[in-house]
This record gives sequence, structure tokens and C-alpha cells, in this order.
Amino acid sequence: MFVLGVPRSGTSALTRMLSLCGATLPSGLVGANSANPLGYWEPRASHRLNFAILRRHGSEWFDPTLRLQENGAFGAEEKTAIISKIRAFLTELPAAPLVVIKDLHVTALSDMWFEAARMTGFDVAAAITVRHPQEVAASLAAFNGSSPELATALWLKANLLAERNTRNVPRVFVEYPNLLDDWRREVKRISTALPIDLTTENEDVIDEFLKPDLHRQRQSGWMKSPFGARWISTVYDTLCEAARDESWDQAVLDHVFEEYRDSEYEFRTAFKDFHRLHKYNWLVRPSAVSLVYEALAIAHRRRGPWA
Repeated sequence: MFVLGVPRSGTSALTRMLSLCGATLPSGLVGANSANPLGYWEPRASHRLNFAILRRHGSEWFDPTLRLQENGAFGAEEKTAIISKIRAFLTELPAAPLVVIKDLHVTALSDMWFEAARMTGFDVAAAITVRHPQEVAASLAAFNGSSPELATALWLKANLLAERNTRNVPRVFVEYPNLLDDWRREVKRISTALPIDLTTENEDVIDEFLKPDLHRQRQSGWMKSPFGARWISTVYDTLCEAARDESWDQAVLDHVFEEYRDSEYEFRTAFKDFHRLHKYNWLVRPSAVSLVYEALAIAHRRRGPWA
């Protein structure tokens, strides 16, 4: 079972709750720190693996682009090698009926992770967290100083990919406030949707863990869309409908994905071209510009505008 979503959206809380309800965690987890004092519950080995994959392609977890989702981003030989490495990690997981893996790098690489899991003999399921985009932006700003624009782009990308890449596996959407408000109800929803067997034998421990103060950033109502479109509110409203077991339209998310993909590619191309031109142009010092113009004027014999 994979927990997917955008960083700071409640994935750690959901993962720990699932582990207290009977799911088994991998060994060698990332420890707690000041940014997440109750722990991340992510395996260090998968971090190293995914970090190497992303870095090889000039990407990071905070990359808002869809470059890795483009056709041909991974060659057949490289993809085979990556899947082999993922399988090596998965074969070291504890022997248990249900293992939960939370590594948010997986959201962008889930096709290879899912394929590796199936080849290793696992059934695949996914739980996707949903949280208000402005709460995520505020939490990311406190975490690493992300601008609202970058944080919102990361929110959009991660949620679109998490939904898009799990259409062929059992999945459930979990709204973060709902998890903190009534985790027992969410456990029932998850158990029914996937379906898996979860228990509530550790309810006192879970009650102690899922305290209301985990919801430090709070937002509701109108959402600013820094991209000049209603992508953010459209995606958030749609995912909330899914997390509340209401009727929702997958085509709406397809439309936003296509618009974001096209716009992101066009802006990325423009910025890349800017850096290409700037790389050469910066060699010309401002003090030399007048000399260049003087040489051009002489070359044109100071005729017309060059006089």
C-alpha cells in the first residue's frame, strides 16, 4: 500500500495511523525532526534510490515540472534497471499481509514502483491525502521557505499525478481534516475502499497521536490561483468530493492536467532559451557596450542612424 500526495498534506499522520491499525512499516525509517516532530515514517533506502533517479534527470522533490512524465524521459534500458533496483528494495520488506510505504518521491515515479511491486508478487493499493492548497503552501513556507507560487505548483502537480497514476489500482482519498476529526470513520472508509483488514485495537495510542494541534495551518473558502486559471480550486473541490465519497468527474482533472502540462512545457522552454542566450550575453561587460556600438558605427561609415 502506497501513501501518495504532496509534502505537508498529512501523509505522515496517515501513514503512522495505518501502521497502528495493522499495516507493517519498512525498517530503517527517516527520524523525526523539528519540521515533523512526530516522524516522517519513510524508509531511508527508498529515499536514496528515488533521490538518485530524480537527480540523474535534473529533478528534485520540489520540481514543479512534468519533465519526467514526458514520452521518452526514461529509456527502456534505464527503466529496466530502475525497476530492478526497486524490486531489490521491495524484496527486503517485512513479510506481512499488508505493508505501507510512504515516500513522496514515489508520486512522480509511481509507474515504475507499481510495476516493480507487481513483478515482486505484491498487490498494489494507494491512499491519497487531500489538504487545502493554502495550508500546504503555508506549511511548505515554514518548512523550507517555498514561495506560494512554487508551493501551489507542487500541490497541483503532486495531486494531479497521484490521481492520474492510480486509476488502475484500488485507491482511496483521505481529507486531512477528516482524518484528524474522526479517524475511526476514515479507517472504515479505507478498509472498505481498498479493501484491506485494519484494526482499531490501538485506539488509545492513535487518539494520543492524532491530536488536533497537528492541524497547525488552517485555511478555508476562497483560494488564490497564482497561475491565472481556476486549476487549484477545481482540483481541490474535485478531490474533496472524492474524499467524501461523493460523485466526482475524472474528466475535469484530465482537462486541468492537459492545460498545466502544456503551459508548464511552454514556460519551461522559454526559460531554458533565456538561460541559453544569457549564458553568452553575460560575457559582454556593460562598459564594453559603448565600444561595440562605436565599432559598428565605424563599420557603417557613420551613415544614417549610425551618424
